[in-house]
Amino acid sequence: MNLTRILVAGTGGREHALAWKLAQSPRVAQVLVAPGNGGTALAGGKIGNVPIAADDIAMLVRLAKDENIELVVVGPEAPLAAGAVDAFRAS
Repeated sequence: MNLTRILVAGTGGREHALAWKLAQSPRVAQVLVAPGNGGTALAGGKIGNVPIAADDIAMLVRLAKDENIELVVVGPEAPLAAGAVDAFRAS
């Protein structure tokens, strides 16, 4: 079974909860949170923070390519309104 690598973009409690729940799946290898928060920094296990702002779409796309991310979850509305979905689909 191939394990999934996931990127969660955001800094809030919503993103922490998403990362925590996703990491519980036996099908998930790793959950990267960009940039994450104190809770995700301390979570350990499958969860790790990456120092990239949630609204830095170009760097998030690059990270997703470099880390072979298969699923991206964007928590905040601002990156979505700024075209994050289009940028990920185009890459």
